[in-house]
Amino acid sequence: MKIDVNTKVYCLLGYPVKHSLSPVMHNAAFKKLGINATYVVLEVPPRFIDKAINVIKTFGISGANVTIPHKEGCIKHLDKLTKEAKLIGAVNTIVNKNNKLIGYNTDGIGFLKALKEDLGITAKGKKVFLIGAGGAAKAVATTLAAGGAESICVVDKVRKKANKLSKELKKNFSKCKVKVVSGNWKRYIENSNLLINATPIGMKKKDALLVKPEYLHKGLKVYDLVYNVPKTKLVEAATKCGLKASCGLSMLLYQGVEAFKLWTGKRAPVSIMRKTLLRGLK
Repeated sequence: MKIDVNTKVYCLLGYPVKHSLSPVMHNAAFKKLGINATYVVLEVPPRFIDKAINVIKTFGISGANVTIPHKEGCIKHLDKLTKEAKLIGAVNTIVNKNNKLIGYNTDGIGFLKALKEDLGITAKGKKVFLIGAGGAAKAVATTLAAGGAESICVVDKVRKKANKLSKELKKNFSKCKVKVVSGNWKRYIENSNLLINATPIGMKKKDALLVKPEYLHKGLKVYDLVYNVPKTKLVEAATKCGLKASCGLSMLLYQGVEAFKLWTGKRAPVSIMRKTLLRGLK
């Protein structure tokens, strides 16, 4: 692609973020539709997120994705949030509209589409065991509760984060039973039919298996938001137990599809984006 003065620039803000497949996915989509745009990665330490947001305005960057650890921290530096982003309390997509930065969250819809495609299920009636309480976990939990999940058990190594997420879910979704879990997870997982990892654990080969294999019972489905490996240890363990399990590539795809629509106003070339992501994993 030829870059010129009319090329629109989009970026990904995160730290660390060099492993991301978002650039190849979005650049393939721009090329397919003949859009004069490019997508780049910006590694931004947490202490510089305010400066990075200012850069979007200063240099007229058209939009951005936001990932770990900035999904919550970026909010106070934006001009406006959509209703969904406010409810979730996290942003993963920014649109620069006339130099006003609008924060969106496309993780939730991306997750629901991935659940349907990969595991053949919806949120309705699910008993969920959710590992993690960060930005991605907030989107997942909020979307599940809104979609009719029966219950959500939340666990996080920082209990304060889990308590905060639990409080928000209880306030906004009275019909969904929410509990913060600590100690032995066994009985809570045994009473769940959907297990979700919404932490970065699993991205590295040295990462430990999050859940003891004996906790993975018949009737449990597993979704791991980690996408940069074909199979995390959690997904491998679940598969060996004969369970339906998936990594987060489809969620990455569909949240990206929604972000692409917000930025360009055009229908995203889903098949090209998917093929590019699959090639990126090899």
